[in-house]
Amino acid sequence: MPELFLPLAVAFLLTFLAVPVVIEIATANRLFDRPNSRKVHTRRISSLGGVAIFTGFFIACMLFGSERMNPSFRFYMVSSVIIFLFGLKDDLSELTATKKLIGQVIIAAVLIHAGGVRLEGMYGLFGVQQVPLMFSYVISYMTIIVIVNAFNLIDGVDGLATSLGILSLTLFGIYFALIGQITYSILALSLVGSLLAFLIFNHQPARIFMGDSGSLLIGSVNSILVIRFIQSAGVNEAVLPISSPVALGFAILFIPLFDTLRMFSVRLLKGNTPFSPDKNHLHHLLLGWGLSHFKVTLACVVANILLILFAWYFQFLGTTLILLIELSFSFAILGVLYYSGKRARQADQVVDVPVIDISKDVVAKAD
Repeated sequence: MPELFLPLAVAFLLTFLAVPVVIEIATANRLFDRPNSRKVHTRRISSLGGVAIFTGFFIACMLFGSERMNPSFRFYMVSSVIIFLFGLKDDLSELTATKKLIGQVIIAAVLIHAGGVRLEGMYGLFGVQQVPLMFSYVISYMTIIVIVNAFNLIDGVDGLATSLGILSLTLFGIYFALIGQITYSILALSLVGSLLAFLIFNHQPARIFMGDSGSLLIGSVNSILVIRFIQSAGVNEAVLPISSPVALGFAILFIPLFDTLRMFSVRLLKGNTPFSPDKNHLHHLLLGWGLSHFKVTLACVVANILLILFAWYFQFLGTTLILLIELSFSFAILGVLYYSGKRARQADQVVDVPVIDISKDVVAKAD
């Protein structure tokens, strides 16, 4: 469907033109993301890139999407505006974790109750298909909130959240194009176009960051698409049926989700809130190995692609087994990276004992 390249192209062009304007305005008004102990950048950079991303995405969606194509389309746009505004407020004057969570709950409510974006069952996870209505709402809220946070938290090095967003959104856009659900392709490919343009300015060394306004938007759109993907692929009469839709959907978003769920668990075990900031993310671990931002991004994207391919080719294993294998493998690799890196750091911290050359003194005394 060549016409689907139009929203991508329009979003790309608008974002490409908007980013330099945003950088100029941010510089003139000194709207910078200042370095601190939690951040890896060492110079002041604008974090208002989400404004340019949202501009391209929103205009492209409004031009090529319509409520006639999908009655829920307007609610997707409403949710994107809400999450963008919450993110922009946080970029300009930092919001508390509670206020950010309120924003995420609001967009989840809009999507679930007005947009019909709801997981109606477990789709074979742990052998469960149907669930009570209330539990369906609970897992839908949790899924949306976790995915929104996943892209927000993975946005720690130049190009990482942007590249992972391009990967997931491209796959969802292709899938929905193949099954004829054009609205979701437009949502996905419009954001792909914006992110491709933004990546030109966001690769190392980044000239601008996407900020929360950008990362929360990516998470929000991905939450819509992955739930719709599971709904569409997980029914018997699906146009392009997938036997383990939950496993494949999770695999498409694996790196952001894995890192977020791991960090939430670690923080809770330490008695902290899940949203308390630290420097223990996957990208921090890889940076500690001396990798550049580009190599960290490349490693994460390649790993995510391999996990997607595994979930696709081994669908017959079932959702639960696929997820267990992928999680086990990921924790094993993470453990090797962590403990090897820890031993290397400890070795670097060993104080060398100075070697004293006493030969001259001995010769002098002998003389």
